[in-house]
Amino acid sequence: MSRSCTIAPDDLEWRFSGSGGPGGQHANTANTRVELRFDVESSRSLGPRQRARLLERLGPVVRVVASDERSQARNRQLALERLGERLEAALRVERPRLPTAPTLASRQRRLDAKRRQSARKRDRRQPGSES
Repeated sequence: MSRSCTIAPDDLEWRFSGSGGPGGQHANTANTRVELRFDVESSRSLGPRQRARLLERLGPVVRVVASDERSQARNRQLALERLGERLEAALRVERPRLPTAPTLASRQRRLDAKRRQSARKRDRRQPGSES
């Protein structure tokens, strides 16, 4: 699925059903809707850290549905891609943000903008209405 995680085909559970909506005879007779389930808890493909992260972020079972296309084969591909994207996003480790102090130049720009705004408002005042 990704560089750090490869899932064995045995860990995937496929279900097929009729895709609802318009489509005439084809939609009524072909089981093109694909539901792909991946059981995180019982998967042998995952390491302990990966399993813990997926359980925390996605839960014990990840379920993906694809019924976009008329072809079951294409919907299978879409379901695999979507599962891969969800797992990859859940396994991604975000770097912690390190707070930084504003630079000297950014502080100077801020103060200059405040001075310009103050001068603009001062110039709008009526002459003689000093308060």
